Amino acid sequence: MVPAVPESPGRAHQRADELDASRHFLGPSERHSGIFQMTSSTAAPVRSNALPMLGLIALSISVFLSITSEMMPTGLLPEMSADLGVSESQVGLLVTIFAFTVVLTSTGMIRVTMRLPRHTLMVAILLTLALCNVLTALLPSYEAIVFARILGGVAHGMFWSMTPAYASRLVAPHLIGRAITIALTGGTFAMILGVPLGTALGHAVGWRTAFGAVAIALALGAVAVYFFLPKVAQDPITPKRERSQNGGVKEPGSALPVALICIMVALTMTGYYAFFTYITPFFTGWVGVPPELVSVALLGFGAFGAISLFFTGGIFSRLPLPGLTIGLVGCATAVSLIAMTAGSPILAAAAMAVWGFCFGLIPPLAQTLMLRAAAPEHRDTAGAFYTTAFNIGIGGGALIGGILLSAYGLGALPILSAVLTGAGLVLFLFARGRVSAAVERHSPSVESEKISA
Repeated sequence: MVPAVPESPGRAHQRADELDASRHFLGPSERHSGIFQMTSSTAAPVRSNALPMLGLIALSISVFLSITSEMMPTGLLPEMSADLGVSESQVGLLVTIFAFTVVLTSTGMIRVTMRLPRHTLMVAILLTLALCNVLTALLPSYEAIVFARILGGVAHGMFWSMTPAYASRLVAPHLIGRAITIALTGGTFAMILGVPLGTALGHAVGWRTAFGAVAIALALGAVAVYFFLPKVAQDPITPKRERSQNGGVKEPGSALPVALICIMVALTMTGYYAFFTYITPFFTGWVGVPPELVSVALLGFGAFGAISLFFTGGIFSRLPLPGLTIGLVGCATAVSLIAMTAGSPILAAAAMAVWGFCFGLIPPLAQTLMLRAAAPEHRDTAGAFYTTAFNIGIGGGALIGGILLSAYGLGALPILSAVLTGAGLVLFLFARGRVSAAVERHSPSVESEKISA
């Protein structure tokens, strides 16, 4: 038997401080849930001081596939329209139906499934998304595919509600920003690569085969999550009488910052999708770019969006308030410049690159702040509200943009985007103090010092 080595007083104090910080971060209900208790036979999941890269990459790949599945109809409108015997606008509605299903169901489904183990639920959700794509590939009629898209919207809403909260539970407080950025990186790459690759595959082998391929990939993603994503401790259901002490979502000091962040996200995403949904006709009809060169501007937008992820996972993971402010100011400025680029393709492309970089900062930093401001035992619910707000932007932005396009023409779209993004910026500046105070209540003091620097 190897004799025990006495622990130095300095190391003992350091370990006690780490444990105390983690307990403070988790909140009262988790402090009493046994998450830190270990016995010789079992060990509860604990937050790691290192990033669990395999698990986070598995999550990121699943996010990539989920977004690709959601948006693929936009690139396959002619093929799906001809095969199903409906108009292209009806095929486009499959994306809107998907988004509004997320809006209507995500919060309720998170509450219904609150008692279920999160790891098992995550795997089941990914398998449901795979089933949705199998049905889309096989069902013969448009009406039946609408049903499949509704099923996919329910699963997608739960997946996006859980993913940031799950990533935040895997790591120590100072790594939350980086963990969320890694997990959500797949969403950016889905817009850069996933949708174009899905479109190219659909053109080459047929749209049904393309959806079948995504279904297989999602099933493999579920397998990767099962084996590589660490399990997290299940949060206990907090009694109503304890919520005022635990800082639950219903406590005014906790609920208001989360609500303000979600409203800001809804405004910003509505402005983004009102314009970006119609970016191709804007570039061809307003800027004067040949159709075959529009992809160059979009590639620049996506590439700079990907570059921004290095900042959200680096310096801005420690300074999310300044980072999010920069993102909102930059987006409002960039789309204002784009509105003035009639006949100036180079200026438009440059402004698109700035827009892509600044927009890439917003979703991961907004989610990081929202999760830090929410009480730990209610982060899944807060994530559901965030997902609802985001998808209101997707569905509502495309709808409002289409109405404005018909009434006032292409030039009105970037103006609307700038106005809505500016409104989101004003709201966020108003909310900064409340958000910072909520973070101080629900995160370790060292984190709250960094967050508002």
